[in-house]
Amino acid sequence: MKYAVKLIKNTFHPLKENENIKLEQGQKILVLTEKGEEVAEVFVVNSSIAKQWEKSKPEELSVVRILTDDDKQTLEKLKTEEAESFVKCQALIEKHKLGMHLVQCKLTFDRRKITFYYTAPERVDFRELLKDLTQTFKRIRIDLRHIGVRDETSLLEGCGICGKEFCCCSFMRKFDSTNIKLAKDQGMPIAPGKISGTCGRLLCCLNYEYSNYIEAAKGMPPLGSSVMTPDGLGKVFSLQFLNSKILVKLEDGKTKEYVKQDIEMVDAEVNVEINIPNQNNQYGDEKIDMKQLKQLEDDRNSSTGNV
Repeated sequence: MKYAVKLIKNTFHPLKENENIKLEQGQKILVLTEKGEEVAEVFVVNSSIAKQWEKSKPEELSVVRILTDDDKQTLEKLKTEEAESFVKCQALIEKHKLGMHLVQCKLTFDRRKITFYYTAPERVDFRELLKDLTQTFKRIRIDLRHIGVRDETSLLEGCGICGKEFCCCSFMRKFDSTNIKLAKDQGMPIAPGKISGTCGRLLCCLNYEYSNYIEAAKGMPPLGSSVMTPDGLGKVFSLQFLNSKILVKLEDGKTKEYVKQDIEMVDAEVNVEINIPNQNNQYGDEKIDMKQLKQLEDDRNSSTGNV
């Protein structure tokens, strides 16, 4: 039976075979990574994990040992030390008046390396800070890592508006570029609070169904176009892409719903006045700030890959 271990952001790594260590599903073990000794959980390799490996080709890790009771106590102490180290580093950042936001502090299990993750709008000269950190944390390797706002959210974890765990801290390995057009084409309300995530950028999930919307839009008449229906001439009032429904206002003033196979576009003047609803602003009480929308699209350095 093949085993894998899960590390940060739900990345799975294959394990090197070790005849002296018997593994079981769900065990907590110590593995040796490029960062040092880390705690991981054992999983049986299934088709989903194998498929992920085909794309990412993860490093094969060595098992140090199964987590003992003493190791579990050490793990609890590490959490306390990480919290204390975070406070110390934050105080030094304030002392040097640096424009950086400290996100998280991580210690390797063997205490050989401490990593401070931070965000910053621009490059930070932390040479003096590093000197102080070296004096504060002796005989330990110090790593200051600049990350983006999307990386920050993936580290801190949480639940999205869908009620599920953030994609960025579960299955997502890479952040794809997103833009306002994705939301517009899917008929979503163009309001920052409705299309942005905790990271302050556009929702990653805007990419998931976009191709389906584009495919569904093929053959659909434009809004306001003249069409012939089984009930006579009319104008297209509204479109529902995913179920191929078209709302048409007829010459008698009634509005009816049709499937796209039942109507035909015509080149004729139809005596019908329509007020096409703004499908991209369904929440009239929320003003659209174009500057804020532009900021949502700004993906420069929103993800650095330094996690």
